[in-house]
Amino acid sequence: MKRATTITNTTTMQLTTDEEQRYVELQMMALDFARDGETDTLASMLYSGLAVNLEDARGNTLLMLAAYHGNLDTARLLLENGADPERKNARGQTPLAGVAFKGHVEMARLLIEYGANASTPCRGGQTPIQFAALFGHRDMCELLLEKGAYAGRHRIWGLSNIFIVRISSAIRSFLRMIAKPFKEA
Repeated sequence: MKRATTITNTTTMQLTTDEEQRYVELQMMALDFARDGETDTLASMLYSGLAVNLEDARGNTLLMLAAYHGNLDTARLLLENGADPERKNARGQTPLAGVAFKGHVEMARLLIEYGANASTPCRGGQTPIQFAALFGHRDMCELLLEKGAYAGRHRIWGLSNIFIVRISSAIRSFLRMIAKPFKEA
């Protein structure tokens, strides 16, 4: 049985149910390739017509997956081919917010170079610098400030982002210090 399925905005093809299922499988593979950093394989799929802003069921784009998992070359490929660095997932998060949470400074630099805004809020109003501050990523906070994020404008629990970076860094240092004797034993 053939059904009309829109492949692009301008082309309609007749696909069988099996062909449609295979297309869905290829999309899932592409999402895995972005997540796993399989840049060359993903490139061939993009050059064959795969949508650069393809999303999974949670709204995570190929770029979001590549960026979050630290795959710099894959993210660069996607951005060079028109991936939207400001596109939010179903939870209202941007790729930059994801990498700020993870602390991937070079990835953040790349996203900003291609148009990611250092101050774009997520659904709950949190900004990338707040994620970086909350998880003690001082280098990320410095980059985001350098690229236009404003530390004083947003607060978490009434505390400034800079104060949170200092506190979370101190807590991490303290935890490493007290864990050290247990590792040596």
